[in-house]
This record gives sequence, C-alpha cells and structure tokens, in this order.
Amino acid sequence: MTAIDLATAKTDAQNAFAMKRMKALAVPVIILAYFAYVFVAFDIAGLAKRANWDNAITLASDSWSYKTHVTRSNKTGEMRYAVEGERKGAYPEGTRPDWVTGSDLIVADLGGDTIVRFLPEQRTEIVVPGFGVITAQAVGRQITTNIAELAEETPAWINASNRRVAITMPEGRVTITGSKTEVFNYFPGWELFWVTFASPYYGHGVGELLFGPQLDPERGNIAGVVSDFWNNPMWRHKDIAWAIGETILMAFLGTFGGAILALPLAFMAAKRFSPYMALRATTRRLFDFVRGVDALIWTVVLARAFGPGPLTGALAILITDTGTFGKTFSEALENVDQKQIDGVESTGAKPLQRYRFGVIPQVAPVLLAQILYFLESNTRSATIIGAITGGGIGLMLTQAIQTQKDWEEVAYYITLIVVMVMFMDWFSGWLRGRLIGRKD
Repeated sequence: MTAIDLATAKTDAQNAFAMKRMKALAVPVIILAYFAYVFVAFDIAGLAKRANWDNAITLASDSWSYKTHVTRSNKTGEMRYAVEGERKGAYPEGTRPDWVTGSDLIVADLGGDTIVRFLPEQRTEIVVPGFGVITAQAVGRQITTNIAELAEETPAWINASNRRVAITMPEGRVTITGSKTEVFNYFPGWELFWVTFASPYYGHGVGELLFGPQLDPERGNIAGVVSDFWNNPMWRHKDIAWAIGETILMAFLGTFGGAILALPLAFMAAKRFSPYMALRATTRRLFDFVRGVDALIWTVVLARAFGPGPLTGALAILITDTGTFGKTFSEALENVDQKQIDGVESTGAKPLQRYRFGVIPQVAPVLLAQILYFLESNTRSATIIGAITGGGIGLMLTQAIQTQKDWEEVAYYITLIVVMVMFMDWFSGWLRGRLIGRKD
C-alpha cells in the first residue's frame, strides 16, 4: 500500500470517528431539545402554578372518608342530620350524631376544641382555636360576620362575602348562606356501606348477627343482612353488579362478534386464499377504514344513529376489532404450512374441508391468543365506552365524578374496575391455557 493510500485510509477513519462522535452528541442534544419544546409547548411551568394542591388533598381524603352534614334551615330553623347530606343517609327521627348536643342551643363539637353553636335568629358561632370566635348572621340573603374584627386580612381558609361564608378547618367545614347553615364533620371509612340507618341490622356486630337473637321477625339475620346489603340505596350494590355485568357483556359481544366477522374476511384478504387482487385490496382497505377510526368515535356515531345503550358500545368494539382482527388473521393465514393442506387434500377433502382441517388448526393458537388478549383489553375500553353510551360501570363512575360530592363512591367504583380487569386477566389466561395449552 502506498503512502497516499495510507493517508487516505487514515483520513477516512478519522472522518468516520468524527461522524460517530457527532452522532453520539447529536442524539442527547435532540432529546433535550424535544423535552425543552414539550416544557414550553405544554406550559409545564404554568400548569404547576395553576395546580390546586389543596383540592387534590381534599379529593384524596374524600376517597377514604365520609362526612356527616348538620344542616339548619335559616328560614324555618329546622335541623337535619345526614351522612353525605343525602336523604337516604338521614338519621332516623329523634336521633342525631353523638357529637351534636343540646336542644334549644344546638352545639356541634368537631373535635380539637373546634365548636359550632347554632344560635337563635339565624346566628352562628364558630370557635376556632388560635383565631377566635367567628360570629355570622343570616338576614334574608345577606350574611354579616365579625371576621374583619378578628384579623386585618382574611385567612386563606376563610372564603367570605356578603352572600356566602365558607370556613375550612382541619376538623371540618362550615358553610353559611341565606338559606341554610351547614356543618361538615369528617370521619374515616365508608359509612353505611353495608346497611343504612333504615335497616334493623345497623350498628350490630358480626357476632351478634351470627349468634344473637333474631332482629327482624320476618327474616333471619343472615338473609336480612344480605338482602339489605344487596338493596342498599346509598351504595347501590345491586346496580353496580348489573353495571359490571353490562361492561363485561359489551367487551364479550364486541370481541367475539368482531372475531367471527373477521375470520371469513381474512381469507378474502390473504393472497394465498384469494387470487383476485381487487377483492384483496378492497377487503384490506375495509380493514384499514374500520380500525382507523377509534372505538370512541364509532361510539359517538352509533349513539347518534341507534341511541345510547350497552348494545351501541358492543357494536363500536365489534367494528373496530373487525378491522384489527382481519389484519392479524390474514397475516397468520399467509404463513400457514402448505404441506398440511396438501395432506388433507390428498384424502379427497373438498375446499371447505381443507380450510377446516388443514388451515384452521394451524392458525387457531394465534387467533385464540389474539382474541383473548383483546377480550381483556376491551374490558377496560368498555368502561370508557359505557360512559358515552349510557351503560355499564363507566356511566356510574362518570356520574359520581360529575357530582363532585361522593368521592368515596368514585374510589369504590375504581376499585371494582381494577378487580374486574384483574379477574378478566386471570380468566383469559386460564381460558388460553385450556384451549391452547401451556408449556411447562
């Protein structure tokens, strides 16, 4: 090799190393530039400033606690006591929470030396340790307070105007308007989850129900508890069970309906089984069209056409899965072993019999694996679709979120959805093992 060739080779090597160094430097620079773009385009800094962490903490605490409402009508003076403020959670006549005392002067002890007194003439006193005694009076639609006398600047935990006063303390909340004065006291747990106040079994322990006297003369303790739990008007266990069944049914009908439609169409799209190019191209474009539109879009379209309901959600899943299954099934059909087909043909089998005994057994494991995976995935999708079409657990979850009131119910529904998905995961795995078999 001449000196010129060695110099050229050295130059080329140096250029190659320089190019690699540039690429090694360019990749992290591009990634950092992308993240910088995301930071600016999505306004991450503004999002952090707008985030209301107090609301986040409140929502998180509401998911594992409940609040009891003590409400006085500022028009009639009537007192009401209810869990979550619901009529179905109202205390029976003549009863009230044990932290509310008095007859002429109603006193609510929220704990931590925080006390609320319901005074005559629509007046209210709130004793706040370390701040003082806040007095408020409702006259018509106007609210007058002494907050300005207690502090030069209104604290952040007090939201006061001449129409509404809201005081949020660690022990509870007080809201005063022209129509009512309401006290919220928080407690851990999901109150009335098993039975409500209307049930004769409320407040009785498991041992008393199992071994104690019969509390309802018309039914046994166990049967009565089960019946009252199933028909609980606050937590709606019966409605939830029906909604979960609707969600699973939507996923089941949509998944298997799409698979049944996709299988014959997949033969039309596979080159080995469809010699006509126009037919193959038309079928493949059909697959592209139906799976190119997301199931949520099909849900909106079908809901306008057929009205809301779980069947609309099942049709939306069916349409989308038909395109996806058609593509995957046709690709599986392209890779079947011709020898097995020839062996079946040698026995004198007709074309349909060749497909049945020579093709389907080869692709069945792939087809079943895809179907069962989509069944599990569509169970999650059916939750969101149900919120749009008006069916399933998704609708109940959306309604609970929209009310912005009972976040413990939201937590309950989310827990059930997670359990449902875990069950479908286990069930699809078990069924896959039974149908396809497992390797040791």
